[in-house]
Amino acid sequence: MPVAIITGASKGFGKALAGALAARGWDLVVDARSADALTKAAEELGAHGTRVVALPGTVADAWHRSALIAAARDLGGLDLLVNNASVLGSEPLVPLERHPLDGLREAFEVNVVAPLGLVQEALPLLREAAAGTVISLSSDAAAEAYETWGGYGASKAALDHLSAVLAVEEPGLRVWAVDPGDMRTDLYRAAVPVDDDSGRPEPATVVPAFLRLLDERPASGRYAAPALLETR
Repeated sequence: MPVAIITGASKGFGKALAGALAARGWDLVVDARSADALTKAAEELGAHGTRVVALPGTVADAWHRSALIAAARDLGGLDLLVNNASVLGSEPLVPLERHPLDGLREAFEVNVVAPLGLVQEALPLLREAAAGTVISLSSDAAAEAYETWGGYGASKAALDHLSAVLAVEEPGLRVWAVDPGDMRTDLYRAAVPVDDDSGRPEPATVVPAFLRLLDERPASGRYAAPALLETR
């Protein structure tokens, strides 16, 4: 069975993607900062009959990243790494004039440094896989200038560029930075708590775009999930 690591998989998009892969027979290594939420999610994922290793912790910790890779190795290897875990850097979001610098450092540590750290440890396994793949969750804030989204958007823009360079350096892999588009998630609620998100799509509705990438395996690059869904 193919093996995937999905960070931030206790809820929202990470959990939805993990469920879709489990339904396809993938074995999973999942993490999240909340142990209780992760345990519950792992129980639900295990109902599909696949192997699920749940490791609570933060990807900002090097020892935790090593544990994720070791767990994948124990399952037989690694075919897919999904860098989904993210932080905003400020909750709620504020203009750059008032953005806490410690929060910005945390956003870059979790959203940029940690994904690269995971990639570095995962590369030997990914290179051995028949279809080694890295997916990093991007954002339209990485490409557009939205008020108050400067810190978070800057971290995602940096992650996009890392993904683009990794694709050049590792031509044997598929490396995709994917903007999922609007979703109804806790991250968005924390970012803009006064906004009504009831009209935003549930994360599960975005998952088919990612499954399409895995099925069709287009060239490495940056993709927008809404466009993938529209042309399906």
